[in-house]
Amino acid sequence: MKKSQEMLADVFGQNVFSDKIMRMRLPQNVYRALHRTIDEGAELDPAIAEVIASAMKEWAVERGATHYTHWFQPMNGQTAEKQDAFLTPHDGGVLLEFTGKALIRGEADASSFPSGGLRATFEARGYTAWDCTAPAFIREDPNGIVSLCIPTAFCSYAGEALDTRTPLLRAQEALSRQAVRVLRCLGDTRTRRVKAKVGLEQEYFLIDRELYRRRRDLIYTGRTLFGARPPKGQEMEDQYYAAIRQRVSEFMAEFNEELWKMGVAAKTQHNEVAPAQHEVAVLFDDAVAACDQNQLTMMLLRKVAARRGMAALLHEKPFAGVSGSGKHNNWSLATDEGVNLLKPGDHPEENTTFLLFFTAVIAAVDEHAGLLRLAAASASNDHRLGGHEAPTPMLSVFIGDALQQMVEHACGLSERVFRGHGEISTGVATMPKLFTDDTDRNRTSPFAFTGNKFEFRMLGSSESPSTLNTVLATVVADQLARVADRLEAGDAPIAVVRDLFTAHRRVIFNGNSYAPEWRAEAARRGLKEYPTTVEAIEALTSEESIALFARHGVLTRTEVLSRAVVREDAYIKTLRIEARTMAKMMQELVLPAAMRWQDALALQKAHIEAVGAAAPVQSQQLAFVGQRVCALAQGIDELNRALGALDGTTISCENARAWRDGVLPVMERLRETSDALERVLPRDMWPVPTYGEMLFHI
Repeated sequence: MKKSQEMLADVFGQNVFSDKIMRMRLPQNVYRALHRTIDEGAELDPAIAEVIASAMKEWAVERGATHYTHWFQPMNGQTAEKQDAFLTPHDGGVLLEFTGKALIRGEADASSFPSGGLRATFEARGYTAWDCTAPAFIREDPNGIVSLCIPTAFCSYAGEALDTRTPLLRAQEALSRQAVRVLRCLGDTRTRRVKAKVGLEQEYFLIDRELYRRRRDLIYTGRTLFGARPPKGQEMEDQYYAAIRQRVSEFMAEFNEELWKMGVAAKTQHNEVAPAQHEVAVLFDDAVAACDQNQLTMMLLRKVAARRGMAALLHEKPFAGVSGSGKHNNWSLATDEGVNLLKPGDHPEENTTFLLFFTAVIAAVDEHAGLLRLAAASASNDHRLGGHEAPTPMLSVFIGDALQQMVEHACGLSERVFRGHGEISTGVATMPKLFTDDTDRNRTSPFAFTGNKFEFRMLGSSESPSTLNTVLATVVADQLARVADRLEAGDAPIAVVRDLFTAHRRVIFNGNSYAPEWRAEAARRGLKEYPTTVEAIEALTSEESIALFARHGVLTRTEVLSRAVVREDAYIKTLRIEARTMAKMMQELVLPAAMRWQDALALQKAHIEAVGAAAPVQSQQLAFVGQRVCALAQGIDELNRALGALDGTTISCENARAWRDGVLPVMERLRETSDALERVLPRDMWPVPTYGEMLFHI
């Protein structure tokens, strides 16, 4: 155990230019000046950048780095980088140099990333700016290239945010500003900053890489566009938390070590519900750092899986008929002194600070449900939400009956009814006594309070969590601003709590969100449902949403509208790629295979009938296959016509709806025909790996 502990201590964070490393390598005055910026939000002194760059370069070179890159997150939800070598020619040789200017600012082609109209092709200049609040890190690629990665923001020549990091940083500042106002009204004179803390759970599938390479749909779209259900799926409930298979365990060991080297505190790993599905959970960190770490997690999942002869699938619904993958975003608020503002304590009904922040979050979810739905909206996540494996595409908040009763009592709305901490008896004398929490868990809720934090369960597995955490911080900041206004005007804190809870209790639902009755009840309460991404985008472009982001300095009107265009563009392009891929695979693989089996059946039937015997089985099968072959050919033609009608349409919410309504139903019908053929064709004639092979051959 001691050896393992020492080994982990040596490995963890070894590739991070951490606070510990900075304290060792930077002069004290430079270290203190940098921390004034990190801790207090003071403006960065450019004079110290040269010293920091030199120390950072020396540390990176010692670890084998030859290149550096400004690592940023454009609006496509991925990460981006342009690598430069440290070398500079000098007297016939080279020097290794890294200047303060290179640390602080970089340049990239802004026109080649999604901009939603902020940049045109002829307006190519974009800037990357060092985010000193996030540590630089070393990335070791298997090909031998070792790079120093510097987290940066990405903006246009005119200063607009072209990334997901800048709005998140702005939103965190807004949240801190309003939270501190509230705390001052409650007598807290010490807290200087409040930060959102985030812990992310990442779900994914692992399949054999050779099988992956034989599925063009997985390669091009991330999901299987057709595939008949295997004889066994997840119905035996024998995958969840089961013993991890040897091959997967070896992958997880290497994956964890890579994460730990980068300072990502991966703690939990287990099998998920579906065959070949797994999960990794990372400990809480500041929201920006947590989002960075999740990007590294997704990157390493793919890279380590490839090294191990596997493919990691991050699509929300790579296989029909089994559970899809999400990314649970656990969210809390903490002061710079480590106080969790969403911790109820032993007597929540008497904890005014908790009640104010708790009810402010509930009010924010109720008022801005559309924006939170948008933060989890994508063409891929639409396949998962509402499928009795993930929350419905409609926001509600679970707080548990006990906590609800305590809040109602604190507000004077009801008599206190609180069952307290119950004791559980297992009936076995040798086992310890167990005491229950204040509330049960509700895995069907989109937004559940889980003891001292909220868990947002709608986010898709492939999505960047930055947008969600930007929205969460902004909508909560807006509510806290109103709370602070009232408190500063002299209103009693409990009166504010009562008004918030009374006005927004409609969004609280402690029951089964999968139940069909809830949809009717939610409609009665006036809660809006956002079935697909198209409806969610409309929530972003409302005047209310635009004013909200502008009010807190998170996004300008132009920046908001650009993000709507980026979403529409991504949605349409996703459907176009999927439709083209499906049409091509059906035409080139499935239809020829089905026709070969049709010919074989016809030949068998002819041979049998040639000797004067009847061939009822062959006749029946031939008729069945013949009908499906005709339907398949017609379906391919219909899909191509739909593509032809929509290709070249402009990017708009209306056209996104046209793609949704004009293409997805055609694809679904074509899939049904293909899956019916897969069930009757001999395995050696079916042209691609089956679900059974991909899900169970690992």
